[in-house]
Amino acid sequence: MNSRSIQTRPFTGWHMLVIMVAFFGVIISVNLLMATLANTSWTGLVVQNTYVASQQFNERIAESRAQAALGWKSILTIANGEVRYSLADATGSTIAVDGVTASFRRPAYEAEDWQVALKRNADGAFSIVTPVRDGIWIVSTEAKVAAGEPYREARRIVIADGELK
Repeated sequence: MNSRSIQTRPFTGWHMLVIMVAFFGVIISVNLLMATLANTSWTGLVVQNTYVASQQFNERIAESRAQAALGWKSILTIANGEVRYSLADATGSTIAVDGVTASFRRPAYEAEDWQVALKRNADGAFSIVTPVRDGIWIVSTEAKVAAGEPYREARRIVIADGELK
């Protein structure tokens, strides 16, 4: 039997330095990458002032309940580059509305958000010719009702091939 002696090199301070630099280099690189991606993708801003938003929450819930008790129905259609909106009461009769605004927001990206004022048609509905890009949108409409409080509504919609699905 042959016995060979295996010579090992000693673990020095330089080895430890290389290991520490590599370890912390990976951690710092990943943190910088994640911070850059988070900063460029979404601002994270939901409301300007959380305290004020929390104070208005109960008021908005009460307004929503009162609005739901009216039994009104809004109809939003998007097709052929036209956004059309109408408001009817519980019996199906058209409600007198002075003006309608629609705000289109992306759920997680505010760079494409836009707002438009719809124009009255001869049939009492409101519409405007404007293309709406495909994708998911949150549409908030506000109809200025001649006889009282504005009728507000928000809904999540999907646009595909320029039409509401």
